[in-house]
Amino acid sequence: MNRPDTETRRDQPGPGPAGTANGSRYYDVVILGGGFAGATLARRLERKLPPGRAIAIISRQNFITYNPLLPEVVGASILPGHVVAPLRQMIRRTHFHMLEVSRIDFPARTIHHRGEVPGPIRYGHLVIACGMHANLDRVPGMASHALPLKTLGDALFLRNRIIARLEQAALETDPQKRRNLTSFVIVGGGFSGVEVAGEIADFLHSAMRYYKAVNPEECRVILVHSGEYLLPEISRQLGEFTQRKMLSQGIEIHLNARAARVDGEGVELASGEHIPARTIICTVGTAPNPLTLKLGLALERGRITTHPDMSVPGLEGVWAIGDCAAVPNAHDDRLCPPTAQFAVRQARQLADNIVRSLRAQPTRPFSYKPVGQISSIGHNKAVAELFGVRISGFIAWLLWRGVYLLKIPTFARKVRIFFAWNWEMLFPADIANLDFERTHCEGATGEAGRRGPADGRR
Repeated sequence: MNRPDTETRRDQPGPGPAGTANGSRYYDVVILGGGFAGATLARRLERKLPPGRAIAIISRQNFITYNPLLPEVVGASILPGHVVAPLRQMIRRTHFHMLEVSRIDFPARTIHHRGEVPGPIRYGHLVIACGMHANLDRVPGMASHALPLKTLGDALFLRNRIIARLEQAALETDPQKRRNLTSFVIVGGGFSGVEVAGEIADFLHSAMRYYKAVNPEECRVILVHSGEYLLPEISRQLGEFTQRKMLSQGIEIHLNARAARVDGEGVELASGEHIPARTIICTVGTAPNPLTLKLGLALERGRITTHPDMSVPGLEGVWAIGDCAAVPNAHDDRLCPPTAQFAVRQARQLADNIVRSLRAQPTRPFSYKPVGQISSIGHNKAVAELFGVRISGFIAWLLWRGVYLLKIPTFARKVRIFFAWNWEMLFPADIANLDFERTHCEGATGEAGRRGPADGRR
């Protein structure tokens, strides 16, 4: 919206930037969330705001996760450390606080948090960029029996689950039980679903040489999608090409199919068909971040309603961007989709709006025309639609890797993942079932004697 932010013209009482008073800290801009939107905004503000202005990021995690590569962690194509980057290595003068926000007092411009750090945090401008959570409550039984793929922990757990199922199958003598153990159902035919299905299929193909007791024909990867074609985010032609390529890989695809119920033995479709499988992966459905529900703000489909300039209605100096925000796109008068491509562009535009607001200048509405979409569909294969040009096959796969290599945060990680990708092309996938339990002493009590989460077995 082209309107000045009068809030920024009044003087803030108390200490200067990043100062403390009465146990509290003050920052000119506080960003809630350290994802792509929050990190991009902080880095751009560092370049645009004068040195006297203080910026802070508050996040429960001190790293950013590059979610498009989580399927490759599942397929053991890359190491877990390749898809995360510490936020402190990405920012220069932005302050970082690893805290969990408990509530926000908007009239007092104060953020209260849990933890041992004393005092609340006061702000001049507040940006809510806390993202969305996975929603496993859409289908009965899904929360109890399906595995999401939203975090690095999800990817590691799923990777261990796949390997554990292969180990169990190698000991199972009943053919039907063995077939169920090595059947993997993915619910959702969007980017995440297609990519993780391709990675699992490739991983199983590579691992079979080490599991002589498991018949490769008993291993099934089943993709269940409610739409008429895969990858509805791109053109129908590329979605149908994706389907043909995945079918040639041996991946089973159910289109126009909705999961009606999930249990420990498989998925029941709305048509009544039952797909037996011991591992169900859910890549559909999002839920509002619990923090956004506590704030009492207007929501649209679980996302914070904003003006076109990304400001929150009725709250001066409060903004929202990324997956948690329902930001209108002036380019097509539609709400922005919750994708990293839009989150990054929103962050860049918001940095400009905050600077303009501090100067008592009119802010500008967000407007962005997406350049396209790209997705991997298995080893050496991808589909892309960029600037209206459709590409598929090996060339699209090289383009996919090149694009994501450029987007990976920090130069060190670009180098590491480049060599990891080349290593993966020459050698078989790692089939180690990683054990993340701490050493346990029998008879120990208290925190030191508690066991950690299982290594992938349920």
